[in-house]
Amino acid sequence: MEKENIIVSKTIDFALEIISFCELLEQNRKFVIANQLLKSGTSIGANVHEAQNAESRADFIHKIKIAAKEIEETKYWLLLCEKSLNYPFEPILKSKINEIGLIVYKIISSSKSR
Repeated sequence: MEKENIIVSKTIDFALEIISFCELLEQNRKFVIANQLLKSGTSIGANVHEAQNAESRADFIHKIKIAAKEIEETKYWLLLCEKSLNYPFEPILKSKINEIGLIVYKIISSSKSR
């Protein structure tokens, strides 16, 4: 039986939650941020998923670093939602992106040290 890959699972779950949240933003006519957040929030998992089939350790680290950049961008859009008066905000998304970030940064540092 194959062992579950925690970061792959967490980023897929997060992407699904981001999709739902972006639908809420769109219902509130917040189209620009909905679009930006949808792209960055789902890109994290896409890059992590792609890294699973990397051609080398360097390629793996590169793809995971791209995911890290998307994490930071996603944090930014969520922060704007949190701080804007007329935007919906889901605190659980902030908590989950921070958790994913910690895991990804740990993966980067442990991959570099090998």
